[in-house]
Amino acid sequence: MHDQNIGSVRTPPAVAADQQAHPATDDRLTWTVAEAARLLGISKDTAYEAARRGELPVKVFGRRMLVPRGALLRLLDGAHEVDRA
Repeated sequence: MHDQNIGSVRTPPAVAADQQAHPATDDRLTWTVAEAARLLGISKDTAYEAARRGELPVKVFGRRMLVPRGALLRLLDGAHEVDRA
């Protein structure tokens, strides 16, 4: 008998987390808190705590918390700081 897979469905192998597209290279307007945490090099829990404290800019849609790309990039560029002239 021949070993045939007639009628069976092959599922693609799971993509490892480190092989997924990096959030910074896509063109989406928002990132999830977990994606923002990965970009910032902090834990997801720390990112959610920062969002609750108002340190990480987020928009809430229902139960979903999203980080606007532009707001996060401005935050990292230091545009949020007040002039100390």
